[in-house]
Amino acid sequence: MGEVSGDTLGAKLIRSFREQGIEVEFEGIGGPQMIAEGFASYYSMDILSVMGIVEVLKDIKKLFAVRDGLVEKWTKNPVDIFIGIDAPDFNLRLAKSIKQNNLPIKTVQYVSPSVWAWRQGRVHGIKASIDLVLCLFPFEKAFYQRFAVPAAFVGHPLASQLPLKNPIHDAKLELGLDVNQKHIALLPGSRRGEVERLGPLVLDAAAIIHKKYPEYEFLIPAINDARKLQIEALLKQRPASLVAKIRLMENSDQESKIGRQVMNAANIVALASGTATLEAMLLHRPMVTFYQLNWLTYIIAKLLVKIQYYSLPNIIAGKKVIQELIQSDATPENLAAEIEKLMGVETSQIQVMQLITMHKKLLANNSEDPVQAILGLIQ
Repeated sequence: MGEVSGDTLGAKLIRSFREQGIEVEFEGIGGPQMIAEGFASYYSMDILSVMGIVEVLKDIKKLFAVRDGLVEKWTKNPVDIFIGIDAPDFNLRLAKSIKQNNLPIKTVQYVSPSVWAWRQGRVHGIKASIDLVLCLFPFEKAFYQRFAVPAAFVGHPLASQLPLKNPIHDAKLELGLDVNQKHIALLPGSRRGEVERLGPLVLDAAAIIHKKYPEYEFLIPAINDARKLQIEALLKQRPASLVAKIRLMENSDQESKIGRQVMNAANIVALASGTATLEAMLLHRPMVTFYQLNWLTYIIAKLLVKIQYYSLPNIIAGKKVIQELIQSDATPENLAAEIEKLMGVETSQIQVMQLITMHKKLLANNSEDPVQAILGLIQ
């Protein structure tokens, strides 16, 4: 679990056990939200915040050391269940080590890796090392059923948590923003490497927009002090006139929800492709997504990807609902142009109606309780 979204999911799962009167102790790798719920974290979750094939290779020794450290700890004092939340490359290897060492531990992967999208051969490794996959989307469970992999569709907690009626007026007030001011949210990612690669892209696009539409303000969330310092360093290289129109928004509590709050308060959202696109979809905010990888990682990924779209809203819809600017298409000029298109009332309203339709679709599907699905492994 290396992202804020995984920390949020883990904290909610811990609370769900407690709310059902089930006494459980949790340990492993967790973020501030999980720790606040009583989780014993042996390593910082930032250690898993690595994306990309080439990027992971740089930290491979450190990741192996963490994996081996957990296996050694659980060999001496076994837990009942290992629940890997997101971070599939790390968690699936850890689950495999648990099985290879014949530890009496059931293994769960909470949030399916995108095995239905690329590197589909991984499904055989998942079948060998994972006792249960908890899927956030119904199409994921259907995929695993084809390979006789135990899976449960537990739904995405945000689909029921976020309301279908979501006035932007209230969201702006929550952040102390002027309700009459139009805002564009810029989210270059939550990881160090993402901000390093994508931060200049969004700021260059903001500069283009600012020259043409000086009345807009820009909101950039900083999920922690490290990202805040990183973004501030990028802003120091920008003209004062642009920086004056940019508001760097910080978390006000341990829930690390500033990204969601910023998207919710924005009239237009420009964000890095990832789990945050689902949040933007469920907030019903007009958006454009983008991403850039190390060039070698991208070339390898292109050979392995089996789906047409990269972002969750488009994958769920089965068609292009939001614009995706990937790799060479992710230029400041293209991003600024797509943001400008969303300034049009008709264009943005059409997209918003499609996002609401997908939100309703996720709510309509029957899902299982993740707590009960997990307990089913040991009862």
